[in-house]
Amino acid sequence: MSQIYLAGPFFSEDQVERIQRIEQALENNTTISTFYSPRHHQESNYEMFSAGWAQEVYQRDMTEVTDAQIVVAILDFEYQTIDPGTAYELGVATMLNKPIIIFQEETVSVNLMVTESLHAYLKTVEEIQQYDFEKMPKQAYIGEYL
Repeated sequence: MSQIYLAGPFFSEDQVERIQRIEQALENNTTISTFYSPRHHQESNYEMFSAGWAQEVYQRDMTEVTDAQIVVAILDFEYQTIDPGTAYELGVATMLNKPIIIFQEETVSVNLMVTESLHAYLKTVEEIQQYDFEKMPKQAYIGEYL
């Protein structure tokens, strides 16, 4: 059973709705033991959005990325732009040699740094729910490059 880190933006209603659908798909996927979604772990001993809060949340998220076996990342943010935090987490995952599963509903060009580092590229919530995180089949990006 696989442990997953879920990277993705949760700043707007659309983004929260999308990440909730992915969280539900991961919960329903029988090949996953646990997953960590940072949006559920914003608590801190410090006031939210203070320097202390930022340091505590950053350290916790980096520990979780390090401990995860696989990173699932939501690319959808603002047209062709990836959320900066998600991009950072993808870079960390790449440097730690973690397999990266990309989820993207929008049909827009994707930066080659993402397409060339991913293990699988999935377009629907159903694909996330049915993906075998134990066998980890490869699924290449098909689309336009940015």
